[in-house]
Amino acid sequence: MKKTLRLILGDQLNSKHSWFETINESVTYVMMEVRTETDYASHHIQKVVGFFSAMRSFSESLILANHSVIYIGINDENNLQSFDKNLETLISELQITHFEYQFPDEYRLDKILKDCCEKLTVKTTVVDSEHFFSSRNELGEFFEGKKTFLMESFYRNMRKKHDVLMENDKPLTGKWNYDDDNRKKLPKNHKPISPLVFNNNVSEILAEIHKTDIKTIGTIEADNFVWPINRKQSLELLDFFVTECLSLFGSYQDAMTPNEWSLYHSRISFSMNIKMISPQEVIEKAIAEWRNRPDEIEYNQLEGFVRQIIGWREYMRGIYWLKMPEFATMNFFDNQEKLPDWFWTGNTKMLCLKDSINQSLNYAYAHHIQRLMITGNFALLAGVHPDELDAWYLGIYIDAIEWVEITNTRGMSQFADGGIVGTKPYVSSASYIDKMSHYCGSCFYKKAVKTGDKACPFNSLYWNFYDKNEEKLGKNPRIGMMYNVWRKMNPDAKTALLEQADFYLKNINDL
Repeated sequence: MKKTLRLILGDQLNSKHSWFETINESVTYVMMEVRTETDYASHHIQKVVGFFSAMRSFSESLILANHSVIYIGINDENNLQSFDKNLETLISELQITHFEYQFPDEYRLDKILKDCCEKLTVKTTVVDSEHFFSSRNELGEFFEGKKTFLMESFYRNMRKKHDVLMENDKPLTGKWNYDDDNRKKLPKNHKPISPLVFNNNVSEILAEIHKTDIKTIGTIEADNFVWPINRKQSLELLDFFVTECLSLFGSYQDAMTPNEWSLYHSRISFSMNIKMISPQEVIEKAIAEWRNRPDEIEYNQLEGFVRQIIGWREYMRGIYWLKMPEFATMNFFDNQEKLPDWFWTGNTKMLCLKDSINQSLNYAYAHHIQRLMITGNFALLAGVHPDELDAWYLGIYIDAIEWVEITNTRGMSQFADGGIVGTKPYVSSASYIDKMSHYCGSCFYKKAVKTGDKACPFNSLYWNFYDKNEEKLGKNPRIGMMYNVWRKMNPDAKTALLEQADFYLKNINDL
């Protein structure tokens, strides 16, 4: 008699998967909380709790639908704390004849399960996760023979292929990209909308985690967990975004202001990345809302959001599967420094970093510009080793799964890939941070001061970065203007800037 065991990973909570269309008495599903997943990085406590809560909720929904489910909790006596060991035991004990799993999204897990299947004596099958717009290899095939991998080209291809905001073979409105319209600073007295949060009680799971020696970072409120833990809550958050936030999302998607952690962002990346909701339904919901309220939601707001989902998200996954595992070792600038200690505490006098890091520690979340142009910007200017920042981003953010984290960190943020993802390093002095935020006005450091007492560290570190890496960056056409400025600068001014940067780098933990 055929007996099938199907593995569901913690980021495969897709209730719409074809696996679940029928009830089959010969099929048993297994879900596991294992130490190999909690321990490969120092995760935020909200991330561990979020995954476990969503997994348990998903397991319960399958049981209610009359599927047969085995759930192995983190402290269960029979838990051997790894996928392969638990699977081998279950297959033997249950006399399983067939093992099936969905393609993992992480290279690490893909290898673990492939190796596991090679050792098993039963028939094994792997199926698609039925979540993404593109396949693992689609980006590589699209750019085959090309030296550059321009996201905009892939984005347009995805729009055409899936008929998203298209009119025949042309983009709706005649223009593909409205990024230039989406870079506004919040007006001074503008009060962003209060975010939708969930008051989930996770005290039971938290107590179980505390019984272990799992190392975590960040804070959590046991009776007030703000993140969605099931599909129903995920859809509520999506609905809140399109009805309350989408009309201003594009304009202020790059804006930053102290003590406002959500602004007009959707915050659905956790729900999407563990597949409680799909990118297709997210886009369809946003487009439907725009069509219903064209006078309230301008097209640039919608296009900016759609581009993040069907463009950037799919593009980053494609780069991941095209370039791993080599991508995880790239270090174009040969940076070797450690992260400053205050990345783990938020105890710095630089307000932009203090706010972004404390927000990350309190909510396991920061939006893309806080990650790119605040924490990532500083790390690159300070010469931090990409491994250090990878581990920090992977651990601290609830939505961080390696396929999307490492491509954004090593590629977009740190330029460690030498230009595969981005055409230039994303670094800035205080002027950009002040342009897009309200941080600088009340900071200990002075945004306009480049050297001397209370000079903003970003200013001297910015020029130090260009000076140090001129051999590698000097011919980059996108930053030629900066090198022209640097080369024409008064020699005494240049020396003062480099000495200021050197002082800050030697005293980095005191900034």
